[in-house]
Amino acid sequence: MVLSEANDIIIPASGETQIDIAKASCVLKSGVALGGDLNIIKTPNNGVFLSYYLNSKKKIDIAQLAQGISVVHLYAVQLSKLQLRIPSLPEQQKIASFFTAIDQKISQLRRKKTLLEQYKKGIMQKIFSQEIRFRDENGQVFPKWEKRKLGVISNRITRKNAEVNSNVLTISAQYGLVSQLDFFNKSVAANDLSGYYLLNKDDFTYNKSYSAGYPMGAFKRLKLYDKGVVSTLYICFSFVSGVNLSFMEHYFESGKHNREIEKVAQEGARNHGLLNVGVGDFFSTEVILPSLQEQTKIANFLSAIDDKINHTQKQIDKAEVWKKGLMQKMFI
Repeated sequence: MVLSEANDIIIPASGETQIDIAKASCVLKSGVALGGDLNIIKTPNNGVFLSYYLNSKKKIDIAQLAQGISVVHLYAVQLSKLQLRIPSLPEQQKIASFFTAIDQKISQLRRKKTLLEQYKKGIMQKIFSQEIRFRDENGQVFPKWEKRKLGVISNRITRKNAEVNSNVLTISAQYGLVSQLDFFNKSVAANDLSGYYLLNKDDFTYNKSYSAGYPMGAFKRLKLYDKGVVSTLYICFSFVSGVNLSFMEHYFESGKHNREIEKVAQEGARNHGLLNVGVGDFFSTEVILPSLQEQTKIANFLSAIDDKINHTQKQIDKAEVWKKGLMQKMFI
């Protein structure tokens, strides 16, 4: 282990893939402890500029220098073979400052998105525990929330795919029910889709597979397409009138229903990644439901936060694409 000097460039000396280790960083402060599995480059050039340069088109050149199969290695003697075209130091400093400002903006946007997500998570817990209540236009509290069985406020969907719809859907944590072709660029479903369940827009599904963020399975609403088909492993249902669909989306996404699923999941349920939840037991679970008017207010409030989160993500994506394009033009 050695201590850094400000302006040092560090590049990993080993990793799982060639492209993984072709990542240069500039150490901005002296006295930072650096591990032994690093290539440390001392340079009279602007280190921040050089790190951006090496992470642009030179990234591929660095990756091609790495050697190995299960673990790839990159040595200083190999890095010394790189041919670089370096501008004057004043121009380096201007380029470094320019891209640093872009990165700072992207970091601010990411931080904003994280704070919005944390705020939404916290406010959902307070709303669905009724710690926070909404009021009507006259300032009066809405009626008391009521427990309703899921099987009373929804109808199970078992319609088969008689029309042979080929839009096979899968569940994505970020996008909900999304076409396998859009998500995987291929279909991973069976060749015969006639036995699949056919869903219409605004139908819901419950996937008994547990995953990160969904310890008791995921509930998702079909929003992106007019129709689609899913495996019969999913439990599918639609809500009756008097239920705000956006409210139910937020309700399920908050994890409020997890305790109900835990009550009906059988022992030894986590077999092959699936929870053992029977259809009858599933529809016997209870939902705590406010009046339709309060449902609508809650849904509109939480959806407005989602709009801000999505808008911020679009800003991040746009800034990253802009930065990538500038780097391609800047570093020839």
